[in-house]
Amino acid sequence: MKRVTIFIRGTSSNGKVVAVCGSLDDLLSVASTKLGIRASGVYNGSGGLIDDIALIRDDDVLYMSDGDCLVENGGQDLCDPEKCQPHTDWLTLNVGGRCFTTTRSTLVNKDPDSMLAHMFRDKGVWMNKQDCQGAYLIDRSPEYFEPILNYLRHGQLILNEAINPLGVLEEARFFGIEQVAVQLETQIKASQPPQDHSPLTRKEFIRFLLATTTKSELRCQGLNFSGADLSRLDLRYINFKMANLSGANLAHANLSGANLDRADLSSASLDGANLQGVKMLCSNAEGASLRGCNFEDPAGIKANLEGANLKGVDMEGSQMTGINLRVATLKNAKLKNCNLRGATLAGTDLENCDLSGCDLQEANLRGSNVKGAIFEEMLTPLHMSQSVR
Repeated sequence: MKRVTIFIRGTSSNGKVVAVCGSLDDLLSVASTKLGIRASGVYNGSGGLIDDIALIRDDDVLYMSDGDCLVENGGQDLCDPEKCQPHTDWLTLNVGGRCFTTTRSTLVNKDPDSMLAHMFRDKGVWMNKQDCQGAYLIDRSPEYFEPILNYLRHGQLILNEAINPLGVLEEARFFGIEQVAVQLETQIKASQPPQDHSPLTRKEFIRFLLATTTKSELRCQGLNFSGADLSRLDLRYINFKMANLSGANLAHANLSGANLDRADLSSASLDGANLQGVKMLCSNAEGASLRGCNFEDPAGIKANLEGANLKGVDMEGSQMTGINLRVATLKNAKLKNCNLRGATLAGTDLENCDLSGCDLQEANLRGSNVKGAIFEEMLTPLHMSQSVR
């Protein structure tokens, strides 16, 4: 004896398991009693009409039409599945705990290539993803799904003021509804203010300085100060990491303890600046002027310019005791009369540097490139331990 599961056509809940015996009319009679309808036709899961009891197999899922089958136009059967699909093919979606009732055609017809269309184009495709009430479970945000469903209903994307368009955009991308995604991307881009890449002025920066307490760290990381006049300002301990200070005027500024790692200081003027304990790792100061700067910290904190690009800089008369210039590039730089006592110059490129009048006592020059460098009028002669190449 065969057993089948029967549903009312157009639904996928409240099914009944019945035994198949006798004729097709006997099955329709049993279905009418079990489902409480007047069953007039038997269909398989693909919508095909079954007109022979022998075509039914054990454990089949069948759908019973409710009411008489209409015959018009010379006996043409209007209950043919290709011509009589129910216009109210209702289903319920449980999206993140909130239920939405819609039709299968709404999910399929508007955007046939979307994920929702693929999910619900064929009946029963997600039979194992339903809750106890028969609603299809979708683990997404109901707040952002609602505008997507409304778009599929009437073709217009309407967002409430309280809803974040970025959230709806992510839902549109997830479900593969490209028209909504493109529309939202354009809308979001148009709503954003134009980016201002113009450099900060002295007046603007002084306003920031005055609004910041001395105990707070002022972060200027990555900001644009190109060509700005910051001369004689107290800039101690400010974070200028990766900032653009090219062509800026920092003459006589106090940059003690400031962080200038990877900053662009090309062609900047730092004459007479206080650079005690400054951090300038891998910064670019090519062509900058650092005449008479003070890098020497009485507290013993050494300035760190390791790996910095100092090509062609003018550092004449600067105090650089103990400075770290390891593997820095100082090609064609002017270092006349500089105090480089105990400085780390290991692996430094000093090609064509003017080091005349410098104090290099106990400086580490191992592995440095001094090709074409000028060592005239040295205050202390180089020791053999200060090997160079």
